[in-house]
Amino acid sequence: MSDFDDDEYESFDLDGSGQASVPAPVSPPPAAVLDPDDDDDDDDDDEDDIEDAADDEIDFVLAAYREDGQLVVPTMDTDLANDLEELIVQLRRLPGDAGAIGFVSLVEEVFVIVRVRGPHVQVLLNDAGAAGDWPIAHDVADLLGEDIPDPDDESEPMGDLGILSDLGLSEFDLGALIDDLDLSSDQVLIEIAGKINLNPQFQRAAEAAFGA
Repeated sequence: MSDFDDDEYESFDLDGSGQASVPAPVSPPPAAVLDPDDDDDDDDDDEDDIEDAADDEIDFVLAAYREDGQLVVPTMDTDLANDLEELIVQLRRLPGDAGAIGFVSLVEEVFVIVRVRGPHVQVLLNDAGAAGDWPIAHDVADLLGEDIPDPDDESEPMGDLGILSDLGLSEFDLGALIDDLDLSSDQVLIEIAGKINLNPQFQRAAEAAFGA
């Protein structure tokens, strides 16, 4: 999924690193007029049908970055849990030495990780099926150009499993954490944070936001 060259960037070292014929032309009634944008309208309608996550459905929205070598883990506006585009905008505004990572957890079941480094964006959704239920998950599918899977399909992640591989968390290990059914989404993110040396700051921020 990633399209960047790691050598172009400073390391994000978080460890301190058919139609029928008719006999004569007739004007179709308004309802029969074909709109070339019908498909797009249908897509928009599908997205409009997805309700935003309510405050009590948002576990937390956190970011992590390093400024002058110091780890910073701010709590982000919960509205960003429903808008991937705006989340990316806000992550890009953070003064990270080498970009920033955003973490969103919903209803203890769904999470999204977003990594922004300059113009380069990587995303990961833990359950592709959530794209039919949550706006930010739908946004991930749109960004990646992926179809929304049938809800009866087996749960699979969507996006870049290698999103954190340069920070010490391999695709295999990240996939294993996602597959651990004993962990809720917020717990998975805390485990991920530990693997890339964001704890204890991340865990404290997550627990504080979750308990708010």
